[in-house]
Amino acid sequence: MIKIITVLIYLLASVLCFAQQNTELTLTLEQCLEMALDNNLDLKRSRLSKDASSVSFKQSKSQMLPTLNGNYNLGVSNGRSIDPYTNDYVDQKLTFSNAGLNLNLTIFNGFKLLNTIRSQKYELNAAKMEVEEQKQNLILEVTLNYLQILSSKDLLQLANSRLETTKNQLKRLKSLYEEEVGNPADYMDMKGQLASDMTNVINANNNLEEAKLNLFLLLNMEPHIEAEFVNMHIKDDIRHYQYTSEEVYKEALANLATFKAKASRLNAAKMEVKVAQSGYVPEVSLFGQLNTNYSSAAQLFSEKGTSLVETGGFITIDDVNYPVMENETLFYGEEIDYMDQLKNNVYTSFGIAVTIPLLNGFESKNNVALGKIKLEETKLDLLNTKREFKNAIEHAYLQMESALKRYYIYQEQSEAFDESFRINEIRFNNGVSNIVEYLTSKNNMDNAMINLANSKYEYLLRVRVLEYYRGV
Repeated sequence: MIKIITVLIYLLASVLCFAQQNTELTLTLEQCLEMALDNNLDLKRSRLSKDASSVSFKQSKSQMLPTLNGNYNLGVSNGRSIDPYTNDYVDQKLTFSNAGLNLNLTIFNGFKLLNTIRSQKYELNAAKMEVEEQKQNLILEVTLNYLQILSSKDLLQLANSRLETTKNQLKRLKSLYEEEVGNPADYMDMKGQLASDMTNVINANNNLEEAKLNLFLLLNMEPHIEAEFVNMHIKDDIRHYQYTSEEVYKEALANLATFKAKASRLNAAKMEVKVAQSGYVPEVSLFGQLNTNYSSAAQLFSEKGTSLVETGGFITIDDVNYPVMENETLFYGEEIDYMDQLKNNVYTSFGIAVTIPLLNGFESKNNVALGKIKLEETKLDLLNTKREFKNAIEHAYLQMESALKRYYIYQEQSEAFDESFRINEIRFNNGVSNIVEYLTSKNNMDNAMINLANSKYEYLLRVRVLEYYRGV
């Protein structure tokens, strides 16, 4: 029994260990980017819009081809109607059928078809650029969220380090407090500091988990709270950004898919105005028809002999009237086969058609006006996008420079407060300084390290944003 229990415990431990290993997830920035590009819902929606634009473009090119349509019907008619075989009025029940082909080819319509094709091509290019824009935005968002996770990890590590230092001091002060050595208030102050540090750890951990949740939302994945994220190779020797804001803006205009998409939309709007203007121009087209029909009332009459019948006239001989007789040919009718009727009743027509717009409720005029309004809106949209990007680049550049300056200042401050805390800790442990001096020095050092970490990651975030604007 003991052996069986031992084996069961071992198996249960193995299963739990295996399950724990399966729940752990380690991700690099490259893996997150790859998963986001595969799974993000907004990117998938953008790709579907591009596919729809591709279909519309193909459809516009297909309009250049002739249209060929077939028709067929079969029905029953009761009462007075027109016999489709003889075009005479009949008053009987008959079965009728019609079949035909219709061909139409547009020769000229004011270049409407060509301009529509060009417009749809620009729309397709814009849709492709919008997919690329969505990819660029997604890469930026994932990178920024990943950096936010790394920043939160560093801050959590700092919080845990502060907590551990406070715990060690609390142990030492507890011994002195129990031995009634020194100021008992020092022990109580340190307990208060411990509570503050524990709260900071909770807050830092919560910020880290929220950053993870935000990233998994972009990846369209179920949250993995226990997931680990590999640190990026970030240089400690942070240097000044090598590009000016004007250089970043010029590269953004040349490289970002956003502006390429807006430019394609503008060209498409120009083509739409030309499409609307073609409504003023006559349309010339060729047409052709092939038709046949069938009627159950149709018959084929054959001669079956003759018979003498009175004509209604008389001949008088010796005062006796004799009726005039004549030979009348007798016929019998038989139904004509369905396929024979369709073959025999074929008729064709072809020609050229010209449609001249004279008065159509000012539809063409209004369409042109609406097209010009849309064109102006597209121009304004492009100008507004350029203005927004320029302002955003200037704003990000100023924040980047400010973060870099703060980083250098906090770097010196951190070194100074670190040395100050080292000295004060030695003095406090040897009873030379009091708890107030120690806690003040410790908090100064902790805050300096937090500020240094924040300014470092803020600078990296701003640089990443500027690199996005450059199209890198």
